[in-house]
Amino acid sequence: MATVVERVGVLETKVTHIDEKIDDLKVDVRELHDCLDRTGDSLSKTLAEMRGESTTQHNELAAKIKDLEKQKQKLTTYGMVALAFVAGLGWTGQLNIETIFKFFGG
Repeated sequence: MATVVERVGVLETKVTHIDEKIDDLKVDVRELHDCLDRTGDSLSKTLAEMRGESTTQHNELAAKIKDLEKQKQKLTTYGMVALAFVAGLGWTGQLNIETIFKFFGG
């Protein structure tokens, strides 16, 4: 059977190995923490870029929609004026096929 001194020596060796493993784990945790920080910074940067691009695209689309609405309003107004003109000709009795052809350049 082993003596107390031998047993204490074995335990001291095991404790030393445990201390080394704990130090290795601390280094690994620190590296993991640094990696997570870098990943978080990278994600934040990427999201900021994507938000800027998205905002630009939305502004461009809003401008195009506004232009299309102006065109629609303009054409609607012209159509209403033309309809009023044709209705006025019909009301005055001046509307006939020859007048329509002359109006459209025929």
